[in-house]
Amino acid sequence: MLLGEIIGVALEALRVNKLRSLLTMLGIVIGVGAVIAVVALGRGAQQAVNERISSLGTTMLTVIPGQVFTGGVASSTDRAKLYVEDATALTQRGTLFNGVEPEMSRTLQVQLHNTNTSTRVIGTTPNYLDVRKYSIAAGRMFSEADDNGRQRVAILGATTASNLGANPPEAAVGSMVRIGGIQFEVVGVLAPKGGASGFNDPDDQVLIPLNTGRFRVFDTKNLQSINVLAASEAEIPQAMTEIESILRRQHRLPSGRDDDFEIRNQSDFLNAAQQTTQVFGLLLAGIATVSLLVGGIGIMNIMLVSVTERTREVGIRKALGATRLNILAQFLIEAVVLCILGGIIGIIVGAGTAIGMRYGLHWNTDVSIGAVIAAFVFSAVVGVVFGVWPARRAASLDPIVALRYE
Repeated sequence: MLLGEIIGVALEALRVNKLRSLLTMLGIVIGVGAVIAVVALGRGAQQAVNERISSLGTTMLTVIPGQVFTGGVASSTDRAKLYVEDATALTQRGTLFNGVEPEMSRTLQVQLHNTNTSTRVIGTTPNYLDVRKYSIAAGRMFSEADDNGRQRVAILGATTASNLGANPPEAAVGSMVRIGGIQFEVVGVLAPKGGASGFNDPDDQVLIPLNTGRFRVFDTKNLQSINVLAASEAEIPQAMTEIESILRRQHRLPSGRDDDFEIRNQSDFLNAAQQTTQVFGLLLAGIATVSLLVGGIGIMNIMLVSVTERTREVGIRKALGATRLNILAQFLIEAVVLCILGGIIGIIVGAGTAIGMRYGLHWNTDVSIGAVIAAFVFSAVVGVVFGVWPARRAASLDPIVALRYE
């Protein structure tokens, strides 16, 4: 039998059993589509995290409270404290900083007219915009005089303003909102920063003066963090050393005692986020790949059934001169064609799902050409691997026994 005739016979067998062929391909379609969609979702999440961290600037250092050590053992629940005085000491004594911005925050209900939303309320200083790389879209940022006077003024993030019914968000300027039951005047709205990950929208926040938050809203003197803007990337190590020196002196820590605070830079956050999203993406892709194996097993099962059903056909072909290699090639081609067609349909389904998530659900997705090629090649390999056994079984049939098969 010529190769063209072998391929024609294989395709004709698939055409005769359209429904069975379609159901057999379904496992491959789901597997390839799932791999492509999951990898696209993982890559999109990683890009969103990278953009979010990069948007903060590569020279920002974050100081957070550290663990409390008792007898050399770190407590699993208690953490040390940071105070406004610590931020003041960094501002006054630091020589390698372009800005020091303390923060305290809490999730509170914010109400505008008859609309309310739960969002993160941040007590901070006027240099928040410079350190955090934000800008004002409308109105103004509160001033040092507002902070010192504990004025009840607020800056809304673009998402928060929209959630409160302001359309456009800039229309909220001049309105009176209630934050935790206390009335504030909206004096500004932040320009959208974007990069929302679904769980942490950088535009869903409210800024109030630090002293207003400290004495009127939060009723605490503890800071959540202190953000320090280093003069340049080259001076980050020296800036971290200077922060450590100032805070150890401020906290009166004796020599040999561990720091009761932690200093993190953006590269630490970026590396940790990249590793997390990469592991998570590989895990999801691995789970999705299992469906490809299940699809391959389904193809092998159907092909074994097909060999049994077509035993007399195989006997007739062998009696007419078909060789063992011809029969092997025929059934192997059927399995490979099923997997390749399933792979093509799976690519369309997976890419379409990723695009649908991007524009329909507004999730960050990024279809990877490498993932598309890998999934397609893997589907073809599955066809070969799981088609060999049924094909060998058909090729090894004795023509006399096959012709007598009922």
